[in-house]
Amino acid sequence: MFALQPEMKVFSGSANRELAERICKYIGVPLGQATISSFPDGETYVKIEENVRGRDVFLIQPTSPPTNEHLMELLIMVDACRRASADRITAVIPFFGYARQDRKDQPRVPITAKLVANLLHASGVNRVLTMDLHAQQVQGFFDIPVDHLYSLPVLIKYLREKLTGKTVVVSPDIGGLKMASAYAGALGANLAIVAKERKSATETEALYLIGEVEGRNALLVDDLTETAGTLTSAAEILKKRGALKVYAAVSHAVLVDVAIQRLQKSKIEELITTNSTPVRTVENFKTTVLCVSELLGEGMKRIHNDESVSTLFKIDNEKNGKTG
Repeated sequence: MFALQPEMKVFSGSANRELAERICKYIGVPLGQATISSFPDGETYVKIEENVRGRDVFLIQPTSPPTNEHLMELLIMVDACRRASADRITAVIPFFGYARQDRKDQPRVPITAKLVANLLHASGVNRVLTMDLHAQQVQGFFDIPVDHLYSLPVLIKYLREKLTGKTVVVSPDIGGLKMASAYAGALGANLAIVAKERKSATETEALYLIGEVEGRNALLVDDLTETAGTLTSAAEILKKRGALKVYAAVSHAVLVDVAIQRLQKSKIEELITTNSTPVRTVENFKTTVLCVSELLGEGMKRIHNDESVSTLFKIDNEKNGKTG
């Protein structure tokens, strides 16, 4: 005889409750009730208000700013569910903070992405579902299964309708070349690279361009923008080299104050991103936010049913007749 499938329970932290509600609507299960508050001294208090004993629990919480607060909140929610005898706990982290600290590139610095992986495992997480990690090797930092999804299938539908005429996909740095190549293939476009130099945590300078952009629309693609320094400096050099219009497609738009100012003054026509994290409104600048609730929801359903999630990586092969 086959064992009955444990009931699915979904809860949300405070980081992006709206996305969690949309995911639950797609899956067709109610969002679980949980109390999340803070004590006067800033300590986080969590109480799961529903029975999770023997349930298959999914906790939705991007570790977006304030990163430490949201990460700690997630760890406490996991501990609460573990101590309430949940059958399995999957942390759904649409945006995985600290992923950029993935290597020891200077003396006496931590590998914080590995530390966060250890914390999640130690707290009681059995599985992680995330999207567009800054560095794919972060998956290997976990001693538990990690399902890594990509926002490309969601963004590409909009981009195919938006980009008309000759288009070139541009990676704003060498590290994003693989991602840019995937977009170029999906759009049937040529590929270019902007090489940059990082001057500080908030300052970057585009140095030179590899590829031809003159007389074409340019699409900058990246996994994350925070200060928008990389994107705006790359857009500047693209316009100088004769690009017609410059667009930016970014998986996670974690926009800080300086990013708002830079985007408003930039050569970028439009920023296309997802709701993996709450996206700040930028006045006098076009920002399009696409929903990833179906992508994440489908991943959660397949994890719950012990099905493969690899088919979610596939995209329609139609290239919309575009050539570079």
